[in-house]
Amino acid sequence: MATVKHELIRNFTSEEAIHHSKISIVGTGSVGMACAISILLKCIPDDNTVHLVTMSPWTLVDCETFVVFDDVDHFAEYWSMDILTYVAWKLSAFPKNRVIGSGCNLDTARFRYFIGQRLGIHSENCHGLVLGEHGDSIPIWSGVNIAGVPLKDLNSDIGTDKDPEQWENVHKKVVSSAYEMFKMKGYTSWGVSLSVADLTESILKNLRRVHPVSTLSKGLYGINEEIFLSIPCILGENGITDLIKLKLTPEEEARLQKSAEILWEIQKELKL
Repeated sequence: MATVKHELIRNFTSEEAIHHSKISIVGTGSVGMACAISILLKCIPDDNTVHLVTMSPWTLVDCETFVVFDDVDHFAEYWSMDILTYVAWKLSAFPKNRVIGSGCNLDTARFRYFIGQRLGIHSENCHGLVLGEHGDSIPIWSGVNIAGVPLKDLNSDIGTDKDPEQWENVHKKVVSSAYEMFKMKGYTSWGVSLSVADLTESILKNLRRVHPVSTLSKGLYGINEEIFLSIPCILGENGITDLIKLKLTPEEEARLQKSAEILWEIQKELKL
């Protein structure tokens, strides 16, 4: 008889535990510097030191786990961050559990914040995920709950075109928020840097928290190609240790598969 744990969690790596104590940031642009400051403010490194390296984004120096974040604008103009994460995985030859795209981790934080703002509840008590492609993400309304109460039980059309309350505007606000901030401030480095610090903390402190980050998704949710997309992952000292087996609606799964198809059409032209 299958246990609850077996039904919920899928193992992602069989590696022995590795203790991490060093953080290297490749690239000292505005995002790289903001990441360094955010990580230091959380007091994550054992020696309170972050190593900054001014080389190509793909020069991986002395790193045991590589997190890809938005500091590669000259590539991102043509490729999505999920494809860049795939490229980093291929070029680094690291195992799949140790190349992680920041993916939808920040979008999910914004999603929860805007839900809480609308309900007048702190975002820590708003549980929901944004998955799929970075920049063209999918809100998983079927799993959104407040203190265990599924919002779909209260409004069966939530997040759809039929929803009289138009909750889909919450996700639209998530998508547009980065553009709004860029218009007002001229940069968006601090949001992603705080997200990267959050991921770094989960890895180095072996917290085993669940994050929607970009990882190799072949064989999941009907995806048949080597595509990196954001799915709920458990992060610990080996990077991605396990995956959460999320129960998606047919519509949500179809949207995830469509995202994978779009990425694959671009990615299959790469010669790596």
